[in-house]
Amino acid sequence: MRLPSLLLAPLTLLLSALPAAAAGPSVWGESSMVKVMPDTAPHGRSPVHLTAARNEFVSFQVGLHGGDSGLRNVRASLSALNGPTSIAGADLTLYREDFLTTRRATVPGETVGRWPDALVPDVDELAGETRNAFPFDVSARESRAIWVDVHVPLNAPPGEYHGAVEVTGEGLRQRVPVRLTVVNAVLPSTPSLATAFLLWPPHVCRAYFGRTECSRQELEPLLANHHRMALEHRITLSSAFPRAPGGAGRWGTPDWASFDATWGPFLDGTAPSRLPGAKMTSIEFLGEYTPEALADFVSHLRERGWLSRAYAYVGDEPPYISSWEETRRNLAVVGSSAPELRTLLTAPIQDLEAQHLVDAVSLVTPAVNYVDGTKPPYVGDQRERYTDYLARPGYSMWMYQSCMSHGCAYGTNAPENEPGAGWPSYMLDRPAAKGRAMQWLTFLGGATGELYYQTVGMLASAWEDQFRFNGNGDGTLFYPGTLQRIGGGTPVPVASLRLKLIRLGVQDYEWLKMVSDAGDPVFARQVARELIPAASQVPDDGEAFERARLRLIQRYLELSGPRGRSQP
Repeated sequence: MRLPSLLLAPLTLLLSALPAAAAGPSVWGESSMVKVMPDTAPHGRSPVHLTAARNEFVSFQVGLHGGDSGLRNVRASLSALNGPTSIAGADLTLYREDFLTTRRATVPGETVGRWPDALVPDVDELAGETRNAFPFDVSARESRAIWVDVHVPLNAPPGEYHGAVEVTGEGLRQRVPVRLTVVNAVLPSTPSLATAFLLWPPHVCRAYFGRTECSRQELEPLLANHHRMALEHRITLSSAFPRAPGGAGRWGTPDWASFDATWGPFLDGTAPSRLPGAKMTSIEFLGEYTPEALADFVSHLRERGWLSRAYAYVGDEPPYISSWEETRRNLAVVGSSAPELRTLLTAPIQDLEAQHLVDAVSLVTPAVNYVDGTKPPYVGDQRERYTDYLARPGYSMWMYQSCMSHGCAYGTNAPENEPGAGWPSYMLDRPAAKGRAMQWLTFLGGATGELYYQTVGMLASAWEDQFRFNGNGDGTLFYPGTLQRIGGGTPVPVASLRLKLIRLGVQDYEWLKMVSDAGDPVFARQVARELIPAASQVPDDGEAFERARLRLIQRYLELSGPRGRSQP
């Protein structure tokens, strides 16, 4: 029977006057490729499904929404993933994601405010100490996240592993199921992709001691921990060594016995690491450009078996930072006194040709914007321009990204950074996909290494402000883990979320290379190009990277024969 409309009107008014049911808190499984912002809407309960090789890191998040009343005293744990064996202990690490408040957007249109980036560990991966990740609160009608790293041990048999993240709080107890498929493949501890991520030691001194000069006793443990964390994120800090007096921040005459004792393990692969045998993939010459200093450096590194990974950074983006005259002088002295040492110059091949330096520079390192660009004379894929150069024995190519990807000065923003597209970026207020893209483009460009100019540029203010060269996070990938900030008894570097994304990208490069080396380079390039049509068209869709990675894993298992046919 239909009610008369005159009766329906008062009933509607009565219902609308009733208070809405209070929204309760939410807990869900989330991909590593989503940045959980304070205004992220809650999801339904989502299980997590991961796929990995042995000796690979995979990550995911646990999202939390406070509902109408908020959450208090939140804690989380993941005791083990059980299957053919048990993955537990130091191979599982949980972090509380901390926010950094931006005051100006790196790219117009991005949110200004709180962005997740610092990852405060529950039990840190270096000293093994309990830190103050938990407990924490989630404000009413806001979201936060917990980051989870899983390292698959080298000896973990392929198969299915299961576990659950237990989340508790006042009035809260929920489980997020986790399923891990381990395939029959192994990622090397030392990446195939060489990296040279730079670190300027005085920034570390300032962040931990409030001054730019530290004693060796103060500085070396901190630098060693940065090296350890870098290697576990599959990158190399090629310049992160204390400087003996030598002028302009360069080495004087190194004390090689002391150097070998402290830093040799990182070059030899004997330093402690969850990646067994992980070695630095590069080391920078930091001395004065004199025949004596170069000969001494080359002689010692040859003796220790490290010379093939060494390079001299002979010039930086001439004529803007280094002059061509200075670059030529450095090239001349290296060529005459240390011809075995690779010479790195941040310039495109077009500049080397114009300056008649193709023969002198053995490690050409152009910006990504010059390898697949949008402005003359670099429009489109420039890979063929490097073919003849790379055919020379001993010559190779690295690539780098810079503030060119967003605009190095206020008002010079790169116009390509439209929603859903744009350049790769290590800025903290850009989508997660942008932070994972560089290594795919390095593969597409035919490069075998990546340079990044700085990792601790604003370490001293990292928790409050990282705005540099018109970008939030430009040149800062670590946070200072002082005891006052994270608790515990040993100061350690704190990883950024971006460092995790870079590790995912380096591992993606490994899968691309593994598929290529196994016999199908065309497929590897096809997958990479379908994911990123051009360097200025990196998608915002983080899950597209996961889908592309799974295609590579599946193809590798097919190519590797019956022993590799575990299904992802």
